[in-house]
Amino acid sequence: MSDVVYDQHEVRRARYAVAAVFAVHGAVTGSFATRVPWIQDHASLGAGQLGFALAFTAFGASCSMPLAGRISHRFGSRTALRGLIALWTLSLVLPSLAPNLYTLCLAMFVYGASAGMADVAMNALGVEVERLLDRSIMSGLHGMWSAGALIGSAAGTLAAHLGSDARLHFALAAATLTALGILAAGRVLDLQPAEDEEPPPRFALPPGSALLIGAVGFCAVFAEGASLDWSAVFLRDRLDSSAGLAAVATTGFMLTMAVARIAGDAVVNRFGAVRTVRAGGVLTVVGGLLIVVAGHPAVAMGGFALMGLGIAVVVPLCFAAAGHSGPNPSQAIAGVATITYTSGLIAPSLIGGVAQATSLVVSFVLVTALACGLVVFAGVLRVGGRDGRTEVSPRAAAVPDPRP
Repeated sequence: MSDVVYDQHEVRRARYAVAAVFAVHGAVTGSFATRVPWIQDHASLGAGQLGFALAFTAFGASCSMPLAGRISHRFGSRTALRGLIALWTLSLVLPSLAPNLYTLCLAMFVYGASAGMADVAMNALGVEVERLLDRSIMSGLHGMWSAGALIGSAAGTLAAHLGSDARLHFALAAATLTALGILAAGRVLDLQPAEDEEPPPRFALPPGSALLIGAVGFCAVFAEGASLDWSAVFLRDRLDSSAGLAAVATTGFMLTMAVARIAGDAVVNRFGAVRTVRAGGVLTVVGGLLIVVAGHPAVAMGGFALMGLGIAVVVPLCFAAAGHSGPNPSQAIAGVATITYTSGLIAPSLIGGVAQATSLVVSFVLVTALACGLVVFAGVLRVGGRDGRTEVSPRAAAVPDPRP
């Protein structure tokens, strides 16, 4: 990118704008998740067919993510993000219009592709703002995503409770979120490539550094996907809990993740990314062990809460490390995102397969074992300055420190 000097006010405004874009992105996901049963009924699908169609979300995201850097290079970061966030919010309508399996697969592919491109573009901008501020902000940005997802799911839950048609619900949500997304994206930094900068390739294998960082993200997202999809089932089937109490375990997991992400930047700024992820890995392992040995719902719920607390900041820090690891942040972030999306895709089905062959307890032994990777391999996040803290870039040196 061209060397442009930004003043303190402009960078701080850009931080809040990117945070708003993250919240809008999360709200789309939260809105969709609550209406999956309606979509299943509308398309007359069985459970297996629905799972097959939903897999196209991750497939579309994985295929499209490398394109985000090319689009940002061609149009500039601000214009690119405006278009990509609008494409993402508007794609929310598509799944509700699908009348059968084939059209739903196509809709989910487009939905996932637009999600992936917007995801890479907003994370790349977040990394650039973090570089200019010389302080960790990525955890807080992902906390805003979680907050947006909670708001979107709350609105979707209300719509489902009222028995509203998902086509109407999604149309209203898409219109509102598109307006908010375009407004927020119009206030981000307008990064332009240098005149002699080569455009990134349309498709490329992730760089080696992204593979190592992505492996850490894989461990965290595997635990996240397993907990989100199987925590309620674990309490109901393993510990004979009521449906309401089982749902509380999932909600508690999501809340601890959201709170930890919003508060996580202060911890990262104080202790660095490596030590933060290692400590989070310890919490995740302890939480997994509590789940495995739980004989009472309260113990398992505490385990899921600890797991959410432990993995909350890992993915944001993986994106930050990828963005700082080389000259092409978008390509590195796309590589890490592809790996984490793959983890999120395979985790729920693998947990189910292991549970069917053995038991859910054995499934969470696997989750706990993978969580050990957070402790062992956290050192790959040590890029830039000491313990994962980034060094000040030439542009950052021109920005007054916004901290009091």
